[in-house]
Amino acid sequence: MSARDPDLLLYLVTDADACGDRGVEETVRAAVAGGVTTVQLRDHRATTRELYCSAVRLRELLSGSAVTLVVDDRLDVALAAGVDGVHLGQSDLPVERARAVAGPEMVIGLSVANREEAERAASLPSGTIDYLGVGPVFPTTTKADAGPTIGLGELGTICAMTSLPCVAIGGIGEAQARAVIGAGAAGVAVVAAICAAGDPEEAAQQLRRRVGR
Repeated sequence: MSARDPDLLLYLVTDADACGDRGVEETVRAAVAGGVTTVQLRDHRATTRELYCSAVRLRELLSGSAVTLVVDDRLDVALAAGVDGVHLGQSDLPVERARAVAGPEMVIGLSVANREEAERAASLPSGTIDYLGVGPVFPTTTKADAGPTIGLGELGTICAMTSLPCVAIGGIGEAQARAVIGAGAAGVAVVAAICAAGDPEEAAQQLRRRVGR
Protein backbone atom coordinates (compact mmCIF):
# COMPACT_ATOMS: atom_id res chain seq x y z
CA MET A 1 0.00 0.00 0.00
CA SER A 2 1.57 3.31 -1.05
CA ALA A 3 1.44 6.27 1.31
CA ARG A 4 -1.07 8.09 -0.89
CA ASP A 5 -3.28 5.05 -1.50
CA PRO A 6 -4.64 4.12 1.93
CA ASP A 7 -7.01 1.20 2.36
CA LEU A 8 -9.97 2.92 4.03
CA LEU A 9 -12.29 -0.07 4.31
CA LEU A 10 -12.14 -0.37 8.10
CA TYR A 11 -10.94 2.85 9.68
CA LEU A 12 -10.38 2.96 13.44
CA VAL A 13 -10.51 6.29 15.28
CA THR A 14 -8.93 5.92 18.69
CA ASP A 15 -10.58 7.04 21.93
CA ALA A 16 -8.48 6.69 25.06
CA ASP A 17 -11.50 6.77 27.36
CA ALA A 18 -13.30 4.04 25.44
CA CYS A 19 -10.16 1.89 25.39
CA GLY A 20 -10.06 2.01 29.19
CA ASP A 21 -7.37 0.10 31.08
CA ARG A 22 -6.42 -1.83 27.94
CA GLY A 23 -4.99 1.38 26.48
CA VAL A 24 -4.83 2.70 22.95
CA GLU A 25 -1.78 0.74 21.82
CA GLU A 26 -3.09 -2.66 22.85
CA THR A 27 -6.49 -1.83 21.37
CA VAL A 28 -4.86 -0.88 18.08
CA ARG A 29 -2.71 -4.01 18.11
CA ALA A 30 -5.78 -6.22 18.55
CA ALA A 31 -7.88 -4.27 16.06
CA VAL A 32 -5.24 -4.50 13.36
CA ALA A 33 -4.99 -8.25 13.96
CA GLY A 34 -8.74 -8.33 13.36
CA GLY A 35 -8.59 -6.48 10.07
CA VAL A 36 -8.47 -2.72 10.64
CA THR A 37 -6.87 -1.07 7.61
CA THR A 38 -6.38 2.55 8.73
CA VAL A 39 -5.86 4.02 12.21
CA GLN A 40 -6.51 7.62 13.17
CA LEU A 41 -4.92 8.74 16.44
CA ARG A 42 -7.40 11.14 18.04
CA ASP A 43 -6.84 12.53 21.53
CA HIS A 44 -7.87 16.14 22.04
CA ARG A 45 -6.98 16.08 25.73
CA ALA A 46 -3.37 15.00 25.28
CA THR A 47 -0.56 17.53 25.40
CA THR A 48 1.48 18.01 22.26
CA ARG A 49 4.28 15.90 23.71
CA GLU A 50 1.90 13.15 24.80
CA LEU A 51 0.29 13.07 21.36
CA TYR A 52 3.67 12.96 19.67
CA CYS A 53 4.84 10.08 21.87
CA SER A 54 1.63 8.16 21.20
CA ALA A 55 2.03 8.71 17.46
CA VAL A 56 5.62 7.44 17.53
CA ARG A 57 4.63 4.33 19.49
CA LEU A 58 1.81 3.55 17.07
CA ARG A 59 4.09 4.17 14.08
CA GLU A 60 6.54 1.64 15.52
CA LEU A 61 3.72 -0.80 16.28
CA LEU A 62 2.43 -0.61 12.71
CA SER A 63 5.84 -0.58 11.05
CA GLY A 64 6.06 -3.11 8.26
CA SER A 65 2.30 -3.49 7.96
CA ALA A 66 0.02 -2.17 5.24
CA VAL A 67 -1.99 -0.19 7.81
CA THR A 68 -2.09 3.58 7.32
CA LEU A 69 -1.62 5.77 10.41
CA VAL A 70 -2.92 9.34 10.52
CA VAL A 71 -3.09 11.91 13.31
CA ASP A 72 -6.27 13.90 13.87
CA ASP A 73 -6.01 17.69 13.44
CA ARG A 74 -2.30 18.09 14.19
CA LEU A 75 -0.15 18.36 11.08
CA ASP A 76 2.84 19.38 13.22
CA VAL A 77 2.63 16.19 15.26
CA ALA A 78 2.07 14.04 12.18
CA LEU A 79 5.18 15.46 10.52
CA ALA A 80 7.33 15.26 13.64
CA ALA A 81 6.30 11.67 14.36
CA GLY A 82 6.80 10.54 10.77
CA VAL A 83 3.37 8.98 10.36
CA ASP A 84 1.55 8.47 7.07
CA GLY A 85 -0.88 11.35 7.25
CA VAL A 86 -3.18 13.81 8.95
CA HIS A 87 -6.95 14.16 9.13
CA LEU A 88 -8.27 17.72 9.20
CA GLY A 89 -11.60 19.24 10.15
CA GLN A 90 -13.34 22.27 8.72
CA SER A 91 -11.89 24.54 11.44
CA ASP A 92 -8.34 23.22 11.21
CA LEU A 93 -5.48 24.36 9.00
CA PRO A 94 -6.76 24.85 5.41
CA VAL A 95 -6.04 21.73 3.42
CA GLU A 96 -4.31 23.70 0.66
CA ARG A 97 -1.77 25.00 3.16
CA ALA A 98 -1.48 21.60 4.79
CA ARG A 99 -0.58 20.07 1.43
CA ALA A 100 1.97 22.81 0.76
CA VAL A 101 3.64 22.16 4.11
CA ALA A 102 3.32 18.37 4.10
CA GLY A 103 4.53 17.80 0.58
CA PRO A 104 3.27 15.29 -1.98
CA GLU A 105 3.70 12.05 -0.02
CA MET A 106 1.52 12.59 3.04
CA VAL A 107 -2.06 11.34 3.20
CA ILE A 108 -4.52 14.15 3.94
CA GLY A 109 -8.14 13.51 4.84
CA LEU A 110 -10.86 16.12 5.36
CA SER A 111 -14.10 15.96 7.35
CA VAL A 112 -17.29 17.11 5.63
CA ALA A 113 -20.76 17.23 7.12
CA ASN A 114 -22.92 18.42 4.23
CA ARG A 115 -23.10 18.88 0.47
CA GLU A 116 -21.64 22.38 0.53
CA GLU A 117 -18.49 21.24 2.30
CA ALA A 118 -18.23 18.27 -0.06
CA GLU A 119 -18.57 20.57 -3.07
CA ARG A 120 -15.79 22.81 -1.81
CA ALA A 121 -13.58 19.79 -1.25
CA ALA A 122 -14.32 18.48 -4.74
CA SER A 123 -13.33 21.84 -6.24
CA LEU A 124 -9.82 21.75 -4.77
CA PRO A 125 -6.90 21.06 -7.11
CA SER A 126 -6.34 17.37 -7.77
CA GLY A 127 -4.03 15.83 -5.20
CA THR A 128 -4.81 18.29 -2.41
CA ILE A 129 -6.69 15.72 -0.35
CA ASP A 130 -6.91 11.95 -0.54
CA TYR A 131 -10.25 11.12 1.07
CA LEU A 132 -13.27 12.59 2.82
CA GLY A 133 -14.63 11.66 6.23
CA VAL A 134 -18.41 12.06 5.92
CA GLY A 135 -20.80 12.34 8.83
CA PRO A 136 -22.03 11.96 11.40
CA VAL A 137 -24.25 9.45 9.64
CA PHE A 138 -25.95 8.25 12.83
CA PRO A 139 -26.07 9.63 16.38
CA THR A 140 -22.76 9.28 18.19
CA THR A 141 -21.67 9.53 21.79
CA THR A 142 -17.92 9.72 21.18
CA LYS A 143 -17.73 13.27 19.76
CA ALA A 144 -19.62 15.99 21.61
CA ASP A 145 -19.42 18.52 18.76
CA ALA A 146 -20.29 16.08 15.98
CA GLY A 147 -23.25 18.11 14.68
CA PRO A 148 -26.55 16.91 13.21
CA THR A 149 -26.75 13.47 11.65
CA ILE A 150 -27.04 13.17 7.88
CA GLY A 151 -28.44 9.65 7.45
CA LEU A 152 -27.79 7.10 4.73
CA GLY A 153 -29.56 9.04 2.00
CA GLU A 154 -27.41 12.14 2.36
CA LEU A 155 -24.32 9.99 2.73
CA GLY A 156 -25.10 8.41 -0.63
CA THR A 157 -25.64 11.82 -2.23
CA ILE A 158 -22.31 13.12 -0.96
CA CYS A 159 -20.46 9.99 -2.06
CA ALA A 160 -21.92 10.38 -5.55
CA MET A 161 -20.83 14.03 -5.76
CA THR A 162 -17.10 13.38 -5.66
CA SER A 163 -14.47 11.08 -7.08
CA LEU A 164 -12.69 11.15 -3.72
CA PRO A 165 -13.20 8.04 -1.59
CA CYS A 166 -15.57 8.71 1.30
CA VAL A 167 -15.29 7.18 4.75
CA ALA A 168 -18.54 7.25 6.71
CA ILE A 169 -18.37 8.08 10.40
CA GLY A 170 -20.76 8.55 13.28
CA GLY A 171 -22.60 5.90 15.24
CA ILE A 172 -21.49 3.06 12.99
CA GLY A 173 -21.27 -0.46 14.35
CA GLU A 174 -21.70 -3.96 13.05
CA ALA A 175 -25.43 -3.46 12.45
CA GLN A 176 -24.92 -0.38 10.25
CA ALA A 177 -21.68 -1.19 8.43
CA ARG A 178 -23.10 -3.06 5.44
CA ALA A 179 -25.72 -0.39 4.72
CA VAL A 180 -23.07 2.32 4.84
CA ILE A 181 -20.98 0.54 2.21
CA GLY A 182 -24.14 -0.02 0.19
CA ALA A 183 -24.76 3.73 0.21
CA GLY A 184 -21.49 4.28 -1.62
CA ALA A 185 -18.88 4.74 1.10
CA ALA A 186 -15.40 3.37 0.50
CA GLY A 187 -15.09 2.51 4.16
CA VAL A 188 -16.51 2.76 7.65
CA ALA A 189 -14.89 4.69 10.48
CA VAL A 190 -15.61 3.35 13.93
CA VAL A 191 -14.75 4.41 17.45
CA ALA A 192 -16.76 2.73 20.21
CA ALA A 193 -17.55 -0.35 18.10
CA ILE A 194 -13.92 -1.39 18.51
CA CYS A 195 -12.42 0.75 21.29
CA ALA A 196 -15.18 -0.10 23.77
CA ALA A 197 -15.49 -3.74 22.73
CA GLY A 198 -14.54 -6.48 25.16
CA ASP A 199 -12.52 -8.11 22.38
CA PRO A 200 -11.33 -5.52 19.82
CA GLU A 201 -9.88 -8.18 17.53
CA GLU A 202 -13.17 -10.04 17.32
CA ALA A 203 -15.07 -6.77 16.88
CA ALA A 204 -12.83 -5.84 13.96
CA GLN A 205 -13.27 -9.29 12.42
CA GLN A 206 -17.05 -8.99 12.61
CA LEU A 207 -16.96 -5.55 11.00
CA ARG A 208 -14.73 -6.81 8.19
CA ARG A 209 -17.23 -9.55 7.48
CA ARG A 210 -19.98 -6.95 7.29
CA VAL A 211 -18.15 -4.71 4.85
CA GLY A 212 -17.42 -7.58 2.51
CA ARG A 213 -13.71 -8.35 2.51
